[in-house]
Amino acid sequence: MTMSTSQTKQEAPAAKDGQLKETERVQAGPGPGRGPMGGGMIGQKADTFWPSLKRLLARLHPERHKAYAVLVLTVLSVAATAVGPWILGRATDLVFAGLIGRDVLGTGATQEQAIEALRARGDDNQADMLASMDLTDGVDFGAVADVLLVVLAVYVAASLLAWLGGYLLNDVVQGTVLRMRSEVEDKVHRLPLGYFDKQPRGELLSRVTNDIDNVSQTLQQTMSQMLNSLLTVLAVLAMMFWISPLLAAVALVSVPIAMFITGAVMKRSQGMFIQQWRRTGTLNSHIEETFSGHAIVKVYGRQREAERVFAEQNDELYEASYGAQFVSGLIMPIMMFVGNLNYVVIAVIGGLRVASGTMSLGDVQAFIQYSRQFTQPLTQVASMLNLLQSGVASAERVFELLDAEEESADATGRPASSADARGEVRFDDVSFSYDPGRPLIEHLSLVAEPGHTVAIVGPTGAGKTTMVNLVMRFYDPQSGRILIDGVDITSVPRGVLRSRIGMVLQDTWLFAGTIRDNIAYGRPDATEEQILEAARATFVDRFVHSLPDGYDTVIDEDGSNLSAGERQLVTIARAFLSDPALLILDEATSSVDTRTELLLQQAMAALRSDRTSFVIAHRLSTIRDADLILVMEDGSIVEQGSHEQLLEADGAYARLYRSQFEAAVEDVVV
Repeated sequence: MTMSTSQTKQEAPAAKDGQLKETERVQAGPGPGRGPMGGGMIGQKADTFWPSLKRLLARLHPERHKAYAVLVLTVLSVAATAVGPWILGRATDLVFAGLIGRDVLGTGATQEQAIEALRARGDDNQADMLASMDLTDGVDFGAVADVLLVVLAVYVAASLLAWLGGYLLNDVVQGTVLRMRSEVEDKVHRLPLGYFDKQPRGELLSRVTNDIDNVSQTLQQTMSQMLNSLLTVLAVLAMMFWISPLLAAVALVSVPIAMFITGAVMKRSQGMFIQQWRRTGTLNSHIEETFSGHAIVKVYGRQREAERVFAEQNDELYEASYGAQFVSGLIMPIMMFVGNLNYVVIAVIGGLRVASGTMSLGDVQAFIQYSRQFTQPLTQVASMLNLLQSGVASAERVFELLDAEEESADATGRPASSADARGEVRFDDVSFSYDPGRPLIEHLSLVAEPGHTVAIVGPTGAGKTTMVNLVMRFYDPQSGRILIDGVDITSVPRGVLRSRIGMVLQDTWLFAGTIRDNIAYGRPDATEEQILEAARATFVDRFVHSLPDGYDTVIDEDGSNLSAGERQLVTIARAFLSDPALLILDEATSSVDTRTELLLQQAMAALRSDRTSFVIAHRLSTIRDADLILVMEDGSIVEQGSHEQLLEADGAYARLYRSQFEAAVEDVVV
């Protein structure tokens, strides 16, 4: 074992005030933007509405051919729907002409004679009305039935086209959301560990679940209804101008009024929707944190505090949601009021034009239907903007995740063969800090020889776990190099590097599956005998037979059907089975009892044989047989040597050791 250090110790005040163990930084307690339970909300300002909407719609590009088909089908459906009232107006004209004709022609006079008689009496309006009609002696029900059959066929065709367009649109939307979910999943795996350290888990989960679901719902509803509504407006407007340019001009008066109202409400409600989804993420973060730490909350009697924080954040979410929904909800009733006014004006003017003979009753009826069809889609578009704003606000949050800075590019060179791995680890003038203003590790140089065990001890925040995080490339140093077997780890793909390293953390992690599956997690191709051998070597076999299904026992999502020590043994068995060239143990026996710890020390001694090991420990009894013990303070190595050498030096290590074993010095010596 060779070892050299060249560090510049940071100033004491910075060490006292600034250094926290990296696994504790997020849970460091109240701070800017953080609640009493450690949760917090992100303070990033969302993008503007239109650029985010444009970016969201651009994601439909891979489905553009289906989208074009949806557009064509929707145009045909809307056109058929738009022509329906005009055809139906012909039936009204037939009925009206038949009823009037029965009274007029039933006297024996012709239509021309009746018109001349009216003009002679000075009743020009009625004369003009009769002149514009094709009177029949009674209602021609056969002709009316033919018109109604045509209308039925048109509406059936419109419905079928709309159904087919909706089917394709669903495929377009779900395909787009599928890709977005996949991109988010891939992005999460490309993000550095530092991103998750700074991001509350509930907030992150809210982005990848609630926000994407909201985007999906928004695309599904707004694309179908808004496309249909906008095309309906155009088609209806064309029919209105064809029937009566004057009434069409009257109907168009409502458009600038609608646009002004919609724009004013959107401007007010957009910020509220963004706030609503941010508050949702904050509340989810608090709930996830409180539920996962439910036992600790109860132990320390913090239920009332947790309830108070929940109530405050719930109230804030209520206020944001209520404000957003109330303000945006004003669009619909206001637009309905404008539409009703427009309807009244059209009905009055249309009635006067029928009386003057310039329009037929069927045309007025059709135009009134068109006026409804004209204002209704405008109202739908206005109401859809409510949902659209909410969806775009969620899309902005998803885009913030997708735009987050990723890990540096992985190496592309061909990695060295694992058969040549010896396990030599060299730190060459390495400096690293989480915060540029708070130095942690400075100019660290050391060499861990193959097959040796290096123990790292020191107070919390000294940089112990940071060293192994650098070896695993969870973080990259700001300067210097780390080499394994003489190869700079930055030149090795991260997956290859980590496949040669076994790691057992203080915080155990087991997934929902059998005990057998959890042991074989790092080596899926392991045989049954290899799994059992690892279990026996790490004493998992001692307790697994007491379980109902043995190795096939399914572990709960949080591993609650195993004790903390049993979960720790399973993770150690997982590392044992992976047979790594380099082993990292970070407080690996912190959750087991003393007797099991002694047995585990024997197992780990066998596990550490012929491979380099880094052992981080607070219980110094676990590292007395280490080849080299490094004592760290404030990111610097202040002492190094074997257990006996450091005790004889009577320095920092000796003080740590006595603080744990002062009452049992005789037992320790033995």
